Amino acid sequence: MTFDERYRAIDARDARFDGQFVTAVRSTGIYCRPSCPARTPKPSNVTFYPTSAAAHEAGYRACKRCLPEAAPGSPEWNLRGDVAGRAMRLIADGVVEREGVPGLARRLGYSSRHLTRLLAAELGAGPLALARAQRAHTARMLLVATDLSAADVAFSAGFASVRQFNDTIREVFGMPPLELRARRRADRPATDGATSGEPRIAAGHAYDTPGTIDLVLPYRGPFDAPGLFCWMAARAVAGVERATADAFARTLRLPGGPACFELRLDAAGRPRLRARLTHLRDLPVLVARVRRLFDLDADPIAVDAALAAHPEVAPLVARVPGIRVPGAADPHEMLVRAMVGQQISVAAATTVLTALTDALGERVDGFDGHDRLFPTMASIAEHGAEVLRGPAARIRAITGAAAALADGSLVLTSGDDGAAQRAALLARPGIGPWTADYVRMRVLGDPDITLPGDVAVRAGAAAAGIPADPRGFESWAVRAAPWRSYLTAHLWRAAAKPSEHR
Repeated sequence: MTFDERYRAIDARDARFDGQFVTAVRSTGIYCRPSCPARTPKPSNVTFYPTSAAAHEAGYRACKRCLPEAAPGSPEWNLRGDVAGRAMRLIADGVVEREGVPGLARRLGYSSRHLTRLLAAELGAGPLALARAQRAHTARMLLVATDLSAADVAFSAGFASVRQFNDTIREVFGMPPLELRARRRADRPATDGATSGEPRIAAGHAYDTPGTIDLVLPYRGPFDAPGLFCWMAARAVAGVERATADAFARTLRLPGGPACFELRLDAAGRPRLRARLTHLRDLPVLVARVRRLFDLDADPIAVDAALAAHPEVAPLVARVPGIRVPGAADPHEMLVRAMVGQQISVAAATTVLTALTDALGERVDGFDGHDRLFPTMASIAEHGAEVLRGPAARIRAITGAAAALADGSLVLTSGDDGAAQRAALLARPGIGPWTADYVRMRVLGDPDITLPGDVAVRAGAAAAGIPADPRGFESWAVRAAPWRSYLTAHLWRAAAKPSEHR
């Protein structure tokens, strides 16, 4: 976007752009989200930054009125497959907190110094500053949404000390932590992270069970949550997942231990996350993964407008506004699920995965009715052949991929380079273009993937009046770039039975 385009967005207080950039005002020393209700500053006083971390580094503090830290994330980090986009996805997943800047740099193939220079030039802030902004955002969530003590909030958000936490909150928000908590509670319910055209979200609360929290997640509307819940219900692995018409819950391994979460729509139609964690330090990782799983950082108005410009797709968009492309809660699990699902029905794949989990999944206690974790890659590599049924070559491919993931010879993360990830997957026996591209769509959140050989895509294309043969479809779909993954989701929906959205 140009300066003039951004300025028109803030002049219109357009909430669609919340999270996509921040507006720093030199005359006040603060930065705001685009929809901030404050008076529009003069253009000469405005600087736009791609991230709040860049505004922090330039000496600005967050607006106390609109709290830009509570906005949805930027869809740009999925659109961009460059180093900056990959780094932002990994930072959101807590890599800097767990492995430091050297670990992040190693994953991206750069030295720490060069990565810092690159991100500072591209985003206005280096990896430490970007991670610090992530900690401030997590701390704000916990202060507003729980009754945890300030010390517990500090360490749960990833700060090394209470003093560092206090200093950061004062610097970013212009007030001490407890004043921030008191201010937000006094402002309920008209505060905290908004959706386009809807009231600000009300804060959640801590449950009595230690390590359990309840948060409303910001997003951009419209949001096709029923479609996502239906998708997930058709694929739910018993013991690990449970999906209904208005909610989805599952167990998940996180760095600090097992976790369980449930996402459902509240009475106002907003996605509410309830989670029980072994360690509260895993909260930002869990929130990032849930946001990716439900594609909450998408810009549905931009996607819908671009796809609706094509007469063949316009009726599909009108039928399902705000469609989302499901992400992946765990990249390794996603590859196994995709390989199991090759060339068999959704129902058959779910049966196989449930049997695999029953035999090899680790039991967990008291996680909201769920008693299993999806099997580790090591257990699938060692014992999968005893459980899996089907062609021997396919079983060897699945157990071989699991072994490669377990020993690190195959790397699969949300921060991979897309082309390199695809090449690495295609180099393995039993993985073809459909699986490699499907994994790229789900794990990387790549918004521009086509699956021309997919039976359901071809059926949906034929129903929509789009060429259904692989070559013809691929040629036609170019006009839907860079949103071809969303086109794929619409075609899946067009071809699916009411109870099974592919």
